[in-house]
Amino acid sequence: MVGNNSPESRFAFGKNWKSFSNRIDDSVIDIAAASLAKLFNTNDLSGKTFLDVGCGSGLFSLAAFKMGAKVASFDFDVDSVECTKEVRTKYVGSSSSWTVEQGSILDTDYINALNSCDIVYSWGVIHHTGDLWKAFSNLIQLVNCGGVLCVAIYNDQGFKSKIWAVIKKLYNSLPRFMRPIFALISFIGMQVLSLAYHAYKFKMISYFKYVKNYKSNRGMNLFHAWVYWVGGYPYEVASVNSVNNFFIARGFEIHDTTLVSSFGNNEFVARRRK
Repeated sequence: MVGNNSPESRFAFGKNWKSFSNRIDDSVIDIAAASLAKLFNTNDLSGKTFLDVGCGSGLFSLAAFKMGAKVASFDFDVDSVECTKEVRTKYVGSSSSWTVEQGSILDTDYINALNSCDIVYSWGVIHHTGDLWKAFSNLIQLVNCGGVLCVAIYNDQGFKSKIWAVIKKLYNSLPRFMRPIFALISFIGMQVLSLAYHAYKFKMISYFKYVKNYKSNRGMNLFHAWVYWVGGYPYEVASVNSVNNFFIARGFEIHDTTLVSSFGNNEFVARRRK
């Protein structure tokens, strides 16, 4: 993730990514590459510069690199930076075409020192910085004229989102040894509720397909995704209209959107006008 040094309790994003990175293999990399290909309508990023803002495990930086892009990755979380470096070393070795740094999207001096890129990718990140709209403002500066920005932002669910903010803050206020227990118990509880709901609706097949195929969405397994969700704090949300209006007012055209009906991320692909 990419954020600031707020004294408020925050989730150990990098440690979760390190745990997940042990599960990265060729099939997971292929899934990540397919996700990028779908976003950008091409599986060839040769000659493109790709900036991964909040690189996490480094999986999507790796996928972009394998698709031919020159990649720059940065993250606020030191564990995420080290995780990305380890993934780079394992699959690429040393390469001047992929740099990895520690930095914050809220650090304007750091952002001003970066080169703008053809593709700026920040999936499910800036809503964890503690200052979503400042992060957005800094993020768009990094996109070349004619370049593409891809972001995913938690959907604004009104009161429900406020409840989740309390739950996430509670998780991070617990003693560290209790957090895995909290995550496991809540994960089991949520799966039991989901199973009961699908049984009530006579949709058991769709439930089992969802569990079986979850990894094929973006390469993340279901439990690591849940830990990320229940612990992910700071936590902000934004409506579709607020994000679209932000883009349009700053010279971007909305190229594509993938929307969710409830919880989860709305995904936006926007192109900066030349």
